[in-house]
Amino acid sequence: IASGHMYCARVWIPDVEEVWKSAELTKDYKSGDVSLQLMLEDGKNIEHKLDPKTKNLPYLRNPDILVGENDLTALSYLHEPAVLHNLKVRFIDSKLIYTYCGIVLVAINPYETLPIYGTDIINAYSGQNMGDMDPHIFAVAEEAYKQMARDERNQSIIVSGESGAGKTVSAKYAMRYFATVSGSASEANVEEKVLASNPIMEAIGNAKTTRNDNSSRFGKYIEIGFDNRYRIIGANMRTYLLEKSRVVFQADEERNYHIFYQLCASAHLPEFKALKLSNANDFLYTRQGRSPVIDGVDDTKELCTTRNAFSLLGINESYQMGLFQVLAAILHLGNVEIKDRDADSSVIPPNNRHLMAFCELVGVTYQDMSQWLCHRKLKTATETYIKPLPRLQATNARDALSKHIYAKLFNWIVEHVNKALVTNVKQHSFIGVLDIYGFLASFFRWICLSFFEQFCINYANEKLQQQFNMHVFKLEQEEYMKEQIPWTLIDFYDNQPCINLIEAKMGILDLLDEECRMPKGSDDSWAQKLYNTHLKTCSLFEKPRMSNRAFIIQHFADKVEYQCDGFLEKNKDTVNEEQINVMKASKFDLLVELFQDEEKATSPTGQVQGTGGRTRLSIKPDKSRDTSSKEHKKTVGCQFRNSLQKLMDTLNATTPHYVRCIKPNDFKLAFSFDPKRAVQQLRACGVLETIRISAAGFPSRWTYQEFFSRYRVLMKQKDVLADKKLTCKNVLEKLVQDQDKYQFGKTKIFFRAGQVAYLEKLRADKLRAACIRIQKTIRCWLARKKYLRKRSAAITIQRFTRGYQARCLAKFLRRTQAATIIQKYQRMYVERKRYKQKQAAALAMQTILRAYMARQKYQALLREHKAVIIQKHIRGWLARCWYKRCLEAIVYLQCCIRRMRAKRELKKLKIEARSVEHFKKLNKGMENKIMQLQRKIDEQSKENRLVNERLVGLESSYTVESERMRGELNRLRGVEEDAKNKANQVSSLLEELERLKKELSGTQQEKKTIEDWAQSYRDEMEKMVAELKDQNGLLKKEKDDLNRLIQEQSQQMTEKMTRAIAEETQQLETDLNEERSRYQNLLSEHLRLEEKYDDLKEEMALSSNVSKPGHRRTDSTHSSNESEYTYNSEYAELEDGTRGREDVTRGIDTSLTLKLQKRVTELEQDKQLLRNELENREEQLQRASYINVFSFQARGAELEYESLKRQELESENKKLKHDLEEMRKSLLGNAATGAGAPGSPAYKVLLEQLNASCEELEVRKEEVLILRSQLVSQKEAMHHKETMTEPSVYKDDVSKLKDDEVKQAYVGLKDTNRLLEHQLQTQRRTYDNEVESLRSELQNVKEENNRQQQLLAQNLQLPPEARIEASLQHEITRLTNENLDLMEQLEKQDRTIRKLKKQLKVYSKRIGEMGAGQTEGQTSPGQMVDEPIHPVNIPRREKDFQGMLEYKKEDEMKLVKNLILELKPRGVAVNLIPGLPAYILFMCLRHADYVNDDQKVRTLLTSTINSIKKILKKRGDDFETVSFWLANTCRFLHCLKQYSGDEQFMKHNTSRQNEHCLSNFDLAEYRQVISDLAIQIYQQLIKCMENILQPMIVSGMLEHETIQGVSGVKPTGLRKRTSSIADEGTYTLDSILRQLSAFHSTMCQHGTDPELIKQVVKQQFYIIGAVTLNNLLLRKDMCSWSKGMQIRYNVSQLEEWLRDKGLMTCGAKETLEPLIQAAQLLQVKKKTDEDAEAICSMCHALTTAQIVKVLNLYTPVNEFEERVSVAFIRTIQTRLRDRCESPQLLMDTKMIYPVTFPFNPSCLALETIQIPSSLNLAFLTRV
Repeated sequence: IASGHMYCARVWIPDVEEVWKSAELTKDYKSGDVSLQLMLEDGKNIEHKLDPKTKNLPYLRNPDILVGENDLTALSYLHEPAVLHNLKVRFIDSKLIYTYCGIVLVAINPYETLPIYGTDIINAYSGQNMGDMDPHIFAVAEEAYKQMARDERNQSIIVSGESGAGKTVSAKYAMRYFATVSGSASEANVEEKVLASNPIMEAIGNAKTTRNDNSSRFGKYIEIGFDNRYRIIGANMRTYLLEKSRVVFQADEERNYHIFYQLCASAHLPEFKALKLSNANDFLYTRQGRSPVIDGVDDTKELCTTRNAFSLLGINESYQMGLFQVLAAILHLGNVEIKDRDADSSVIPPNNRHLMAFCELVGVTYQDMSQWLCHRKLKTATETYIKPLPRLQATNARDALSKHIYAKLFNWIVEHVNKALVTNVKQHSFIGVLDIYGFLASFFRWICLSFFEQFCINYANEKLQQQFNMHVFKLEQEEYMKEQIPWTLIDFYDNQPCINLIEAKMGILDLLDEECRMPKGSDDSWAQKLYNTHLKTCSLFEKPRMSNRAFIIQHFADKVEYQCDGFLEKNKDTVNEEQINVMKASKFDLLVELFQDEEKATSPTGQVQGTGGRTRLSIKPDKSRDTSSKEHKKTVGCQFRNSLQKLMDTLNATTPHYVRCIKPNDFKLAFSFDPKRAVQQLRACGVLETIRISAAGFPSRWTYQEFFSRYRVLMKQKDVLADKKLTCKNVLEKLVQDQDKYQFGKTKIFFRAGQVAYLEKLRADKLRAACIRIQKTIRCWLARKKYLRKRSAAITIQRFTRGYQARCLAKFLRRTQAATIIQKYQRMYVERKRYKQKQAAALAMQTILRAYMARQKYQALLREHKAVIIQKHIRGWLARCWYKRCLEAIVYLQCCIRRMRAKRELKKLKIEARSVEHFKKLNKGMENKIMQLQRKIDEQSKENRLVNERLVGLESSYTVESERMRGELNRLRGVEEDAKNKANQVSSLLEELERLKKELSGTQQEKKTIEDWAQSYRDEMEKMVAELKDQNGLLKKEKDDLNRLIQEQSQQMTEKMTRAIAEETQQLETDLNEERSRYQNLLSEHLRLEEKYDDLKEEMALSSNVSKPGHRRTDSTHSSNESEYTYNSEYAELEDGTRGREDVTRGIDTSLTLKLQKRVTELEQDKQLLRNELENREEQLQRASYINVFSFQARGAELEYESLKRQELESENKKLKHDLEEMRKSLLGNAATGAGAPGSPAYKVLLEQLNASCEELEVRKEEVLILRSQLVSQKEAMHHKETMTEPSVYKDDVSKLKDDEVKQAYVGLKDTNRLLEHQLQTQRRTYDNEVESLRSELQNVKEENNRQQQLLAQNLQLPPEARIEASLQHEITRLTNENLDLMEQLEKQDRTIRKLKKQLKVYSKRIGEMGAGQTEGQTSPGQMVDEPIHPVNIPRREKDFQGMLEYKKEDEMKLVKNLILELKPRGVAVNLIPGLPAYILFMCLRHADYVNDDQKVRTLLTSTINSIKKILKKRGDDFETVSFWLANTCRFLHCLKQYSGDEQFMKHNTSRQNEHCLSNFDLAEYRQVISDLAIQIYQQLIKCMENILQPMIVSGMLEHETIQGVSGVKPTGLRKRTSSIADEGTYTLDSILRQLSAFHSTMCQHGTDPELIKQVVKQQFYIIGAVTLNNLLLRKDMCSWSKGMQIRYNVSQLEEWLRDKGLMTCGAKETLEPLIQAAQLLQVKKKTDEDAEAICSMCHALTTAQIVKVLNLYTPVNEFEERVSVAFIRTIQTRLRDRCESPQLLMDTKMIYPVTFPFNPSCLALETIQIPSSLNLAFLTRV
């Protein structure tokens, strides 16, 4: 070990708080050093002193890669700190509560409910090897169950641990697992009964202690019995060492047994009034602990649970109340106060109410009870006398009686619970579950007050520990011998000396029994005997220094001190005999029953009552009284020793499995780990002893393949040989020089402790060196690449710099030249500008002067011109006013005259409008006239517009010209006048000029003032405008913001609505799929029940055959046609079976059973109706046959009957015609009642329709008459034959007919007659229906007539304009509705006519054939005998093949047998067209429909369905068979739809295919039945595929190393896992792909619908993804980075397969999304918050539980990987907290997507199908 203590080595050092603390060496250790220089994990440097005596170095730490292993034996360094650290890492960091330690399962109580015990987890562990899955209680239970079935040996699961460690829960889950995997969960209900006993046993055997609120104060061993098929049949419970002292005494913060507090809490209930109970604090036995209430526990509700459990186990109410009476009596007895009378006697005060209550409850006398509570009877050889008891002894006697009664009650309850769990079925084997309460509690600390009970517990634990050590030692020895490893004796702790100290001769128990037999024996004298006997002779026995009444025993885990007080009394367990006699004399039956066996030595189970020992060890009730008397004298210690020895014998006769429960802390905190408490329990429970035994040998074990795969990096190429075993030997000899460190076995390599860590160090060093080499090369490549990039960049920079400088020089030269040119032009520009300014100033002065003069002249001319214009406009306005007044007066007169004329015309029009003829004239051609008038109006308005435009243009031009001439004239006149006046105004103008100059100067001053004011105003306005602009900008910005916000909100609302619609659509699709899934699950359940019923029927048939061999039914007694039993009859049989056998349907859901029974009843009624109808038809056929053969008078009666029916039809036709004529007359008679009366176009249309209907009836009548005439002629011919010969002679001739063809023709003629009669009746019914429809139409017409009259009356009350408008609107609406109704009727009539034409064509063809046969038969009267009547020519019918196949009734079974039962799918799929059986069956069905034989249709369909079910039941495991019949069933279903005649299925048919549609029967109900059958076949196909794929998935997807060298194998410990290296016979990914390809090719060959293939593939991929993900979540070794890469590669291969098959759109890829995201989760970074956010967004298909589970299980395979921190996992949980999802961890591998069968019509023509001879269907005839 010293070689490993080098610099940076990590070690474990002891610590007071944490037990062990990790540290790292800062200096190499050298031999002789007395201390080590260490650095703790917090960076503190310390000096660790070595023990000078032992010189032992600190324990070395395991490599981080080994930390967190599933099996503690996989650790390289096996010692206490490594075990403790591994458990802590798994429990705290990974939240894993189970860990293997060799053969032991260590279970740490999480104090939190975990989702790891569901049915999905049970299914995942079922059938798996113990090392192939993560540690779990289910893995131990599965191993026990598997070994029981495989080795035919009983098993035991020993669950031990401290109080509160979770033992009872572990035992409960183990029993639940057995009940589930053994198939008994829904039938035997044993597990429910055992669990139902838990509330009872917890109430009477559990109590609150300082460490546990529900601590079991007794031990129990439950045997679960199995039959020869390994199904649970019963159970038996044994109890050990009930803590009776708790009944009378409780320590602080503890309680008595729960049942007492439950009764006190329920004392207010009416049924408990008689018990006279009150609060628990009122009774001595329930208040001593001063803690009567448990937080979070309602004792009243707990009592209800207890009472329900009593009822479930068969203990009725009377017994329950009796039990409660006894318990209440115990409480009252504890309150009986005993007082001192004197020093040696005591007395009970008279009328003690508690004693009175006790006596009343138990039915004893108060006087006797008070007497013997304070006295006892002593017997000597000569006399008997009564001795009074002191108060202390009397109190002890009272408490002893209370304990004795409670023990009796406890045993009675246990016995009745066992009776409820026992069955009459013979037990083949059993699995025992041992749950020992608190056996180890005293070993965890030095206990100064251990008494007799604790001594017994520790004694039992010593025995169990010895058995455990021997079993571990035995397994180690067997492993070495199997691998042929040299066996060296391993030194392990043997606690046999301690056991001898207790149980051997002159041992502690022997001396205790001897002292009990002494008359004056005492605890002190017994202690002195112990000191004298063992103190000097046994090193395990010690005496305390300060006490003479105690002793110390060195147990295997620790020293325990026992106080001698009370040992003798408890060992004797004495009760006052007179008190027992008083109890036996009780009037209370239950109490008498409890004490009735008091005189017997033991109970029937072999246990002394009142000792607290087990209740059933052996069943030997027949013991003699002498033996019983002797046994009665046995002490408690002796009895406990015997019962313990029998328990050990039971355990040694079974294969044990160990579960050690660990209590992580004393405060019940979830996932809180206290190292001190944990290590105490590990030392005591044997886990560390297992580690020590393993470490003493070769704890690390590798297979050669695993070693080669892991340490291949340490080998050179030349070292690798073909023989891997030899390669491993050669390499290991080079790597490890000391050959004692390893051994080579047959299949494994065994290593000493620490060698795997050494090899891991070599591997890590090699990988580190390789990484450094790779880094060196990569860095060199990166540096050179960087240098070349810099060199290229420098050259580029130089080139660009030089170019830049050259460009700068050229630019300078260009700028110099340009500057010179600019100066030249600038100077020229300045001079030119100066010249231009001078020129412009001169011109401006001239312009201003000239302009002033011109403006003066212009102003004068303008004033004159405006005056003239004013005059002109005034005169024109006056003239226009006069003209307008005249025009208005004229127009008004014209309007008056025209209104008067219009009123006269309107009156005439109203009078004319009231007449119908006028209305017709108006309506006739009204639309055309309106259109013509509208066209004329448009043309005239267009012409008028052109003329008006031309007139307006001319008028405007004339006006302008006249104005111009008038203005010119006025101007000339004004000029002339101006010339005259200007001569006179020159002087006045001069004066005016002066005045104006003065005004001008004043005006200029005002202008300046105004301009200044305007400037200031302009500035203010500009400022104000700027402010307004700013405000406007802000308002615009706000407006834009509001608009943008509105747009965003509208967009969000739109997106929200879109999302809501999408979610609603998705929800509807989900609901549809769920409903479809529920329906299909119901079908599968029905199929399962049907198969179960068939199996039971076969078993009953076999049993009846065995019981009555002479009356066995042969095949000849069966009906030759199985189709007599219809599909519905199976439901009736199922109902009969369910009524007769309750055990068959015990596990079925009640609602499902009721629904099925209801459905069965309905189907039974339908079946009975069909049978009655069949019997009636058979009677009619027999009667008709009898009449046709033997009665000729009946033929005349038939003819008379036909004539009468024809006359009746004619009379009805005449009556109908009469009704129609009356309707016409009534309609025409009412023609003058109004505008809407008959006679209008609408009524004419209706009358035309009625006439057409009458004509159609006439045609129908003619057709019927033609058929009747043919029938009559046929019958007359028959009658003519009868008259030609005597009837007797005819009878003789008929009887002498021996020619089969003549008989067949005669029978065919009778069938034809019957068919024609049936057709005539059908025609008559059709005729009656049409007459009824015409009558209804007539009624409708009458109602319409009345409505029209009412409407017309209403319209007459309206004004004329509204009346006309309402009439037109109503008429348009009515005509529209009538047109729609007529169109619908026309379409319906067309369909009816097409159908009738088709039928008429068929019937005419048949009549023609029969007529031809008849003409041949009329040649001569005797030809019927001499020459046979030949049937229709067959070759002629072959030419017109209709795609039908004819078969005889007796050939139906042969058809089903050859086509279904004995058909080989492989030959059909390869050589013939896909779906050929379906086509043949449908063609046979078409012929049955063609001949209108409903019985034949029904039997054919029923036989087909039953035969398919039969072949699938027989060969349901053959994928090819199931696929073949799935394809054919779907094709048959599609044919039924395609040729059903429904328009929705006829869209893709050809005209020829439409002619082949079924004509007589609607098979929609049978389509549903066949669809259900297809669903059942699909589900069976999925199960078949799942059974084939299931063994491949885990090996191919997870374990097989598809990419070689990526992942490495880690050490696996004792529980060896399946190797990830592919051995011969293991499945790989290629195996899965090949199997998928085989499935796909098989379905394609069978012609399966493409859409159905997509659904199958989707289901296949779901199974692959779900199974892979579930195993990934349950296997810690699979959660690594390299395994994520392997999974992603495997998934990519599956996607490539989908791509090759063209199935990418089938949804299969989406089913793998959870697996893909889990693989990505294994590979992504898991450190920062950004990584957490990425993981949350990426893993949307995984649940929170799955994500956290993967992160917890993530395990580095190499040292370069890092573990996921607890803080990161908590961050993930916080981010995913708001997710609404199922808490389920595993995916449901049994889930099947609901299947649909989209309609897929066939383009194959039925008439082209040929039947191969290989099918042996020659009896089928093509029609």
